[in-house]
Amino acid sequence: MHTVVALPAVGSLSRPEPKEQKVREDADDVVGARFRDGDDEALAVAYQRWSGLVHTSSLRATGNAADAADITQTVFVSAWRGRHGYDPEKGSLPGWLMTITRRRIADHWEERSREARRVSAVTAAEPSEPAEPPSDFVIDRVLLADELERLGEPQRRIIELAFFQDLTHGQISSLLDLPLGTVKSHIRRSLDRLRQRLEVDGAAL
Repeated sequence: MHTVVALPAVGSLSRPEPKEQKVREDADDVVGARFRDGDDEALAVAYQRWSGLVHTSSLRATGNAADAADITQTVFVSAWRGRHGYDPEKGSLPGWLMTITRRRIADHWEERSREARRVSAVTAAEPSEPAEPPSDFVIDRVLLADELERLGEPQRRIIELAFFQDLTHGQISSLLDLPLGTVKSHIRRSLDRLRQRLEVDGAAL
């Protein structure tokens, strides 16, 4: 049976009870050790101290307050249930929470991608008009998909996030844990390479 973890909304924690005051005054490393040992007061303190950090990163990555709130709750529930996997000697508790946050953000976008694929599959299964010869647009899309396969990582992933999932540069930076300037440089260089290759392929056609 799973333990029910009840967490308040971000920013809504009330004044601490006297019995919780001691742990609320503990240093971060002490809170981390008590969290790993299953002290539920340490969970409340961790949420009070770092839920804002998790929520801000999630909001920046998703651009949606409701999604960010859901991710924040999921991060702390996952961290609490998997607390025995946290080792204070290998890193701080907020650092570990941010690692979980990045995974949950990636899960969020993967789920969105699956939903998009399901919608596309349903649409494709619906009766359609007789097929027409491929248009220049379709040909361009085929060429683009082929050229994207030639890009290395993380360039290909960045381009897909920017142009197929409409993520902003800042959201991509947060999701992939890359500096914003690096993301912009990868996009600029990748577009230049794609443009050059498409021009050559177009001439061959």
